[in-house]
Amino acid sequence: MNNKNNFNEAFDLAASVQYNQGSVVSRTITKKDTGTITLFAFDKDQGLSEHSAPFDAMVNVIDGEAEVIIGGKSNFLKNGQSIVMPANIPHALKAVEQFKMLLVMIK
Repeated sequence: MNNKNNFNEAFDLAASVQYNQGSVVSRTITKKDTGTITLFAFDKDQGLSEHSAPFDAMVNVIDGEAEVIIGGKSNFLKNGQSIVMPANIPHALKAVEQFKMLLVMIK
């Protein structure tokens, strides 16, 4: 993937965002009025605090392992697994180990 955001060519999701010690890194693939697609890289023990959104969001883990908490229930996802976080239900994420995810939100 090049820096011009020309996404009409194949690219490697996992290689498109890098880990940074002690932090969460994100890279927007596309952002439209109808939704967003964002790549994230979480260092171990990093996460997103509990919040909710007015639309569904799908998490697709592309590397590592994460705990995804939806409505108070923990779900442990590994590379290749996905889960949908329903609209208006509180959710949070935490890196069990370093992990990368693709987040797809449709409005």
